[in-house]
Amino acid sequence: MAITNKDRKQIAAVFSGTCSRKKLCPVKDFMASFSDKWSIYTILLLGQHQKMRFNELRTAINGISQRMLTVTLRALQENGIVARLLYPEIPPRVEYSLTGLGEGLLKQLLQIAKWTEENFETMLKARKKYEKTL
Repeated sequence: MAITNKDRKQIAAVFSGTCSRKKLCPVKDFMASFSDKWSIYTILLLGQHQKMRFNELRTAINGISQRMLTVTLRALQENGIVARLLYPEIPPRVEYSLTGLGEGLLKQLLQIAKWTEENFETMLKARKKYEKTL
């Protein structure tokens, strides 16, 4: 699939818009906020399960520490991607879910996941080829 002139114009529009006039570039800000593995994995899990408690997320995300999950969930909440619902019970119960904004992001991540599945073997072959050149 070749990059078209329309695609190039869309890319140029991203960089000539707010990125050139303001210090905050939406694309860079998005990538800094959500491109880490923990955020993406958390969004995908919440999309699959709809609602999850903290310990359910921690168990499901192999390798994440309690602190990193806390930081990740707070960042996702701050940006309106995840909602945190606290039930006034004893002991307190907290559930996390995607907001409407988070569901929109999830749909885009699913497109990336589909592309990854379709191209994973090609990427593995490219890695092996690259390793031989070192």
